[in-house]
Amino acid sequence: MTLTRDHVMTEAAPTSAEFVAPGSTGSVVEVKPRYENFIGGRWVAPTKGEYMANVSPVNGQPFCEVAKSTKEDVELALDAAHQAKDAWGETSLTERAAVLNRIADAIEANLEMLAVAESWENGKPVRETLAADIPLAVDHFRYFAGATRSLEGRSTEIDKDTVAYHFHEPLGVVGQIIPFNFPLLMAAWKIAPALAYGNTVVWKPADLVPLTSIRVVEALVDAGLPPGVLNLIIGRGSTVGETLVTHSAVSAITFTGSNAVGRAVQLQAVARGKRAQLELGGKNPAVVLADADLGLAAEHVARGSFLSAGQKCTATSRVIVERPVMEEFSERLSALAQEWKVGDALDPTSRVGPLSSAAQLETGLGYLQTARTEGATILAGGGRADELGEGYFVRPTVLTDVRPDSRILREEIFGPVATLLAVDSYDAAIAAANDTPFGLSASVFTRDLGAALAFANEIKAGVVKVNLESAGLEYQVPFGGTKDSSSGSREQGKAAREFFTEWKTVYIDSQRA
Repeated sequence: MTLTRDHVMTEAAPTSAEFVAPGSTGSVVEVKPRYENFIGGRWVAPTKGEYMANVSPVNGQPFCEVAKSTKEDVELALDAAHQAKDAWGETSLTERAAVLNRIADAIEANLEMLAVAESWENGKPVRETLAADIPLAVDHFRYFAGATRSLEGRSTEIDKDTVAYHFHEPLGVVGQIIPFNFPLLMAAWKIAPALAYGNTVVWKPADLVPLTSIRVVEALVDAGLPPGVLNLIIGRGSTVGETLVTHSAVSAITFTGSNAVGRAVQLQAVARGKRAQLELGGKNPAVVLADADLGLAAEHVARGSFLSAGQKCTATSRVIVERPVMEEFSERLSALAQEWKVGDALDPTSRVGPLSSAAQLETGLGYLQTARTEGATILAGGGRADELGEGYFVRPTVLTDVRPDSRILREEIFGPVATLLAVDSYDAAIAAANDTPFGLSASVFTRDLGAALAFANEIKAGVVKVNLESAGLEYQVPFGGTKDSSSGSREQGKAAREFFTEWKTVYIDSQRA
């Protein structure tokens, strides 16, 4: 399937635009000049009439305007969610499941349109959004449609006259702050369980990627969600996010993003007695032992480091290699970095798209300059792909000769950069892998089952992969990290139920009932 853009804006003033997918479906993604918030089941203009430009990272040009919401807009959404929460929480599990399945159907029916819109807005190659991100979002809603039936209660006999039983109840209104790197998939992670377990939602997408969220809501209009159950507020995190976190109508906040912002969210939420679920950064290691299949290891490290332009919390960032195979492995990984095509997100042959914003580009290039200053050797990449015009493209980069205390090895980059570190033994590899304040995901490549099991026990990470890339997750099992990578309950699977519900315990004296 060939996906190309037919027309995009080249001027600052908003005009109509459309993205064309002339493959087997011939679908057209039309883009209006201006978009509003979705509150209480309808589209609502921002109270102060302010809008902000939405810029594509593919060419650095604005292509539409979206609402620039204020505190008053957030309060309108929270009021709508608050008014809807009791009725939605009392909706039968059968009806909730039916609604979630209809949401999945609506996303699936618009899969190609949503994939193209997300790629143009986010910069992620359409081969990722079309084959992985959007279909996984569909699967999330289907999984939690089924999970509504798992809200079983329990009973306990206290004595011969007294019995106690306990069951789950929804929290009420949940504020959800979604990152820019997976605008639909991460929203599905949080929205699907929140709705399944009877909560209403106020959804704040990242201000870099609002269009994908808007197009999803447009697709969901006929899914049967009662007004106010799902509300979309677009705007800056400093305004929208802070109001969500501090407002008394909100019972819980789930956040994915940077450590600095996440910890501020946590402090504000906890001070007000709210639940806070944080998924934060990672500096994820991949350990390549001397007995590993080096071809397999290089391919999976490349996937972990370079797909999504490295803009994911589970990206492979530190590659710790036993010294006897360091030379061959570095050659294999560098070759892949040079072979992978960097290009237009709507070109299905592109493997690596642009970073998502000018700020991300500046940060990524700044880290590469710091690496040079600190004495690193660049084996592949190392800079911007200037031939691709004004888009925010950075070549997949492989670094070596890096000091253990260097910034490039300690701090999260959020770019397509893999840093190699040679070690002399398994014990040294474990020590290096754990030498980080983060603990989200980790991989080991080995043919030795004993070494793999030892690694799984000794690594300080919430997710461990054996002979697999550090990224890539399943929705039916818990996800989360240790140390500075996560806080609050785990996401995904049955673990999500513990965050989005609370227990109620009832005692009955049968002799007096």
